[in-house]
Amino acid sequence: MTVQSHILGYPRIGDKRQTKFALEKYWKGKATKDETLAALQAVFDTNIQNQIDADLSIITTGDFAHYDLVLTQAVSFGVVPKRFAGSESLDTFDRQFYFARGRDCTNQFEDTPAWQMTKWFDTNYHYLVPELTADQEFKNTDFTQVFKQVDDAKAIIAKNGVEKALKVVLVGPLTFLYLSSLKAASQNGSCCGCGTTHNEDAAGDDATKIALLDKLLPVYADLLAQLGERGVEWVQIDEPILSLDLSSEWQQAFERAYNGLQRTPPKLIVASYFDTLGNNCNVACNLPVSGIHIDITRAKSPKQYVTQVIDHLPTHKVLSIGVVDGRSVWTTDQVQASEILGGAYERLGERLWVGSGSSLLHLPVDLSHENVPSELNGKLAFAKQKLAEVTLCAKLATGDAKADKNATKIDLTPLADSAKTRTGVFKDRYAKQQERFNLPLFPTTTIGSFPQTPEIRKARADWNKGVINDETYENAMKAEIQKACDEQEKLGIDVFVHGEAERTDMVEYFAKYMKGFWLASNGWVQSYGTRCVRPPIVVGDISRPNAMTVDWTVYAQGLTDKPMKGMLTGPVTILNWSFAPSDTATRDILRLQIADAINEEVRDLQDAGIGIIQIDEPAFREGLPLKQADQAHYWDEAVATFKHSCSIANEDTQIHTHMCYSSFHDCLEHISAMDADVITIETSRSGLQLLDAFKGEGYHNAIGPGVYDIHSPRTPSAENMQVVIDEAAKYIPVERLWVNPDCGLKTRNWEETISALDNMVKMTKVVRDLYTK
Repeated sequence: MTVQSHILGYPRIGDKRQTKFALEKYWKGKATKDETLAALQAVFDTNIQNQIDADLSIITTGDFAHYDLVLTQAVSFGVVPKRFAGSESLDTFDRQFYFARGRDCTNQFEDTPAWQMTKWFDTNYHYLVPELTADQEFKNTDFTQVFKQVDDAKAIIAKNGVEKALKVVLVGPLTFLYLSSLKAASQNGSCCGCGTTHNEDAAGDDATKIALLDKLLPVYADLLAQLGERGVEWVQIDEPILSLDLSSEWQQAFERAYNGLQRTPPKLIVASYFDTLGNNCNVACNLPVSGIHIDITRAKSPKQYVTQVIDHLPTHKVLSIGVVDGRSVWTTDQVQASEILGGAYERLGERLWVGSGSSLLHLPVDLSHENVPSELNGKLAFAKQKLAEVTLCAKLATGDAKADKNATKIDLTPLADSAKTRTGVFKDRYAKQQERFNLPLFPTTTIGSFPQTPEIRKARADWNKGVINDETYENAMKAEIQKACDEQEKLGIDVFVHGEAERTDMVEYFAKYMKGFWLASNGWVQSYGTRCVRPPIVVGDISRPNAMTVDWTVYAQGLTDKPMKGMLTGPVTILNWSFAPSDTATRDILRLQIADAINEEVRDLQDAGIGIIQIDEPAFREGLPLKQADQAHYWDEAVATFKHSCSIANEDTQIHTHMCYSSFHDCLEHISAMDADVITIETSRSGLQLLDAFKGEGYHNAIGPGVYDIHSPRTPSAENMQVVIDEAAKYIPVERLWVNPDCGLKTRNWEETISALDNMVKMTKVVRDLYTK
């Protein structure tokens, strides 16, 4: 008997980010749609060919979204928020970009606020949040994209002359509804122009969402039927919410949903990932489907977990075991995999499948492009290499291959001292800071970065290649810093930033100057849309040999009399956005080591005369364990390490932090416990719902609610921005309110940046007059 091998998904950016460059060229009007689709097709074809070359027995398709898979399905289901009325005339290719970016690249419609974007569970991937109403109607609008992927994959398989089963990936109906946001049915854009209400996901929303199943299931059934007609044998229905602590209402909804889909032609395998099934185990195992997939790579006791699931699984169902970690760049522990899979094979026989724990979307594409240090040879595997690991693990299960590699372990040295806390309480500190800086009511600032122009990127590339020397590069960056300061001066910004021209990425930059990290030169991973990052890889104890930001910041401060913020990335975010071991004890050590390094940087900035320092923590909530029982420890450690990172700060040194694109409703007490003097948060794209988390909860420090969405190219009016401040002023004293964009401005061009900031400053002058009368 053989064991089937497959993956849950594959990166869609291309091994050289071909998808990114093709789409951005199209959006700028520098390529036709046919040219763009041809470039995307080449990446898709390679993805299928890579699976065939790795000899996977089941080829996965349908996951190749042009922007985001949740968005793709929402568009195909006919979800069109009212502010996008008329966009049905666009094909699904252009409509998805209009929803995601707020700008129609065909120039038929005016700019409008884009859909909300938030993190996909505990990853750094962002999905687009479907906007539904209680009376939402769904329809089979256009599934051409998935059908084409099926036909193209079948053609590539036939061209190779091999026999392979085909599996299509869909986001499941329950996960689709659970992760959607619920809007007022009569709403045609909110008061702030974002198209959302300000009290989303209240207690009654679950019942409303579940009630939409009756309308959504026929669309799924129709899609599945059409896939069956095309000869698709298997459909992978992704239901990662099964890894959460679901209520009984959602559990019962699973039973109802899949009872309604069990008569569809393709065989269904329901996939959960990122954690164990927990209290959903019995529900998942007994769904009327042909099989389920589990991810054992995050299980504390994977062998015990597999045994538990097999004990619950009916004897006719397939069990797919995700043993190859879709979120780790380290090679698979073959010894452990052989033991677990061998035991499962004895009980399941040919009903056992072997796969990746989750989609390989979260990994760089191909390690063969890297110059790997000798000490790491044989220890790393990117997405393409993980394909071969899946095939090998299927052979380990049957004994057709022998394990020859244990897990790679990182030896760490815990710090001698525990986390420290800075002195003083906020009220006293803020008074001293105001005396030092004498800032006006509603101080204006930005989040840190300014546009990363083609000139900046070229200078950096030439420097890395040795085309220009250190002095020439440094002068080029100083010229960009001068420009950033000049523009802020002309705009009338109150607290400056130097613009971060010298930085590639907010985590990568710091990892480059710390010991204990290795950076892959082409290790790009999709964060959202065409935005890609290069997560550093933790290889040992982390420390900071020298100052990382002081010289640039001090140079910038010398260009202006306004306060210049020192810009740092926090320990929680650096760890969460790096490839690091997943076990809790190791991460606790690493987090504190990074915090210690950042605290040293705070000390040196402070000694150099920098009085305002921002320690960004956009990933503060991202690493939160999915199971509630594991969350208290994470919060304690996250708060303690942030506080340690600024524990050296004097009382008149103002500490800022920034958070974005996560839900903060369940963690306000922990944000408060961080005790940053000023927190800046994303609010505009989420329709002020993040501000709701602060309403009536007694947040006593200063806060800067983002007044406009920087991820969209549109320029909002000053009036739209003022809505954010007016709303915030209802329950936060104006003396503690700051004005700023949602996030950094590196992805925007200078024209967009200046236009939006000019509106922001004009709005601030209005509210200053309004609230000082």
